[in-house]
Amino acid sequence: MSIAKITEVISSSPSSFEEAIANGIERANKTIKGIQGAWVKDQQVLVDNGKVTEYRVTIKITFIIND
Repeated sequence: MSIAKITEVISSSPSSFEEAIANGIERANKTIKGIQGAWVKDQQVLVDNGKVTEYRVTIKITFIIND
């Protein structure tokens, strides 16, 4: 039987939501092993002078706990 845990990560990108998601998962993978999936909980943008300057996502990453 496997036991999973969920951790919440906030990541960003100057280019897109997709890149922000990939950045968050890639970074989490450096310290969390056994990542099985992720759920995008929230998306937001930073705006400066009417232009989007940063894309941010809050993702919940699911991973298996090893014995």
